[in-house]
Order: sequence, then structure tokens, then C-alpha cells
Amino acid sequence: MTVPAVFMDLPPEDQAQELRVYFKSLGAEISEEKSPRGIEDDLHKIIGVCDICFKESNEVDIENTLNDILKKAPGQKLGLVCLKALWLLFQSLEKKSPMRYHVYYHLVQVARNVNQMHAVYSGVEQLKDQFKAFPPNNEQMQKLLRLLHEILLSCKQGDQAAAVMVELLGTYTAENASEAREDAQHCIQAALADPNTFLLDPLLALKPVRFLEGELIHDLLYIFVREKLPAYQNFYKDHKDFVEHTVGLNHEQNMKKMRLLTFMQLAETNPEMSFETIQSELQIEEADVESFIIDVLKTKLVRARMDQANRKVLISSTMHRTFGRPQWMQLRDLLAAWKTNLTGVQEGMKSVASAQIELASKAQPAVAH
Repeated sequence: MTVPAVFMDLPPEDQAQELRVYFKSLGAEISEEKSPRGIEDDLHKIIGVCDICFKESNEVDIENTLNDILKKAPGQKLGLVCLKALWLLFQSLEKKSPMRYHVYYHLVQVARNVNQMHAVYSGVEQLKDQFKAFPPNNEQMQKLLRLLHEILLSCKQGDQAAAVMVELLGTYTAENASEAREDAQHCIQAALADPNTFLLDPLLALKPVRFLEGELIHDLLYIFVREKLPAYQNFYKDHKDFVEHTVGLNHEQNMKKMRLLTFMQLAETNPEMSFETIQSELQIEEADVESFIIDVLKTKLVRARMDQANRKVLISSTMHRTFGRPQWMQLRDLLAAWKTNLTGVQEGMKSVASAQIELASKAQPAVAH
């Protein structure tokens, strides 16, 4: 087997030439000489023949070779060249080729470097569809999902990152959930830290998260899922160092999120809330009540209108913090009521239609015999 190229601290042009020599030794149709047009043309030609390395059986060698190619592409312009070439390579590989995973993994890394994640990733379902014909093994998929989660968080795509982390934790079973400890803790930390993530209840059902029951991180998650503001304040008072340093959360941001979550919980059972109630329950100044309500409405978690004259809020609907059996029963009753109402409307329309037909028939002139 040909020994893969190993690169020291050489200029990009010299490293590109080493890659040319390496691919030439594998049988690729490429010259060993540098391109007179410069490193960009070198990259075009190198990426065009890099699939020759897939004949090697050692996946580590393949991955190292792809890494070496990517390291030759400093800057936005050359990064986009790499992205386009790797995307074409990924699309040209057979759907059942195990090499598609390796190309895609590096494709994601390049996309991050040139701020083009939207070009290669649009969601978990699209990701799974890419590998439907030949799914990566569990370890590979976990590695890819961790990378995606890290990148999506850095791109401030909290919802996408959360979906990826839930998918990652779903790859663990009851038998190996204990192995997911670090992933589960990171998942909770990221969800709590994201200012746009409010629906946290699904995390409690994940096996790796359940494995953390009894630990402080799980207790903190439970507070954000089901408790009100005073519960968080008591937890913070007893575990300030854990919240701020171990988990790395911002206390003021936590307070802001807990006030929103507490308001949502109050809105579930209180279609009307006075400004005084909001001020007391959320522990805010009287002058801040109206601006807080405006912030709540901006999240679209709650639909309401403010009655400033009477100093109260009228709630029309709210997202539930948790969705368990009581919420399913409530939804069932609501749908049953709708069904009954629609049946009544249908019967009423039939009566109106019959009456109109009868009226029309009586209005017709008699036919002379």
C-alpha cells in the first residue's frame, strides 16, 4: 500500500505539490508539478482527483488526506473553492459508498470556515436522508452530530442545534446511556443558555438525561421545565458556584428566562392577570411591568393584549411549558367540542338548505295543463 503524504510546516504551495506527488503515486491523472496559475488552480486539480484515495482500505489515511487538502485552503475565496469541489465530490459518490460520510464530515468543516452552513445542512431529516442508502455506524453519526451541534451553536442557530443534540442523545440506548453523560450535560447546558429555547420538557424524557437524575444539573433542568422563579432563586442561592462556573450559565439571563417561563405557567390558568400580580409573581418593579409584557409578546410564546387603562393583561393563548397527560386530555376535550360544534353547524346548514329549496319550489308559478 502506498504510504500517505505527511506534511510538516511547509508553505501551502509546497504542501500542494506533495499532495500532487502522493495522488500521482496512487494512479491519479495529475502532474507532479505545481500549477503556474497558483495555489487555487492546484486545489482545483487536487480535489478533482482526491477520490483516488478511497481505494485505500484504511479510513484513518483517507481522513488524514482530506484534512491535508483542507489545510491548503486559507481564506474565504479558496475555502469556497474547496466547498464547491467537495460538494460535487459528495454528490458524485454512489449513494451506498461508505466514503460519503468522510467527505460530508469535512464538507461541514469547510462550510463553517466560510460561513456557508446553510448550503450543506438544512435539518436533521435532510441529514438522515443523505445517508439513507448507507447509514454511518453509530460512532460515526455521533461524531458528526457533535460537530454539527458545535457549529450551529457558534452560528447562533439555537433551534437547529437543539434538534441535533436531541438526535445525538437519541442514538444512545438504555444499555449505554451512562456513556452519554458528557453529551447529556452539554445538551442541558446549551438548552438552558440559549435565550430562544423555552420548550425544555422533551429533554427530561431522553435516556441519557434520565441517567443524570439526582445530580445538580438534572435538578436545575427540572426547575426550568416545571418550577417558578422562586425555585430557581433558592437553587442559585445554594449552588451559585455550580451555576456560574461549573455549568457556565449567566445568572441574569437565567432570571430573564425563568420570568418568561413563570409568566407562561401563570397564563395557563389565568386568562386575566393584573399588573400587581405580575409585579409580585415575577419580582419586577412597577415601572418595568409593561416593558416585560411587550418582551413576552415578542417571543410569540403567549398571545395577549394589554389593557393599560385597567392595568391588566388579557390572555388568549399560551404555549405549555410541559405537555403531558393533562394537556393531551385538554386537547382531546377541545377537539371533541369542535367536532360537536361542527356537527351542529352542518345540521344547521342542512336545515337552511332544505328551507331554501322548499321556499324556491313554492315560489315557482303553477304549470298550466
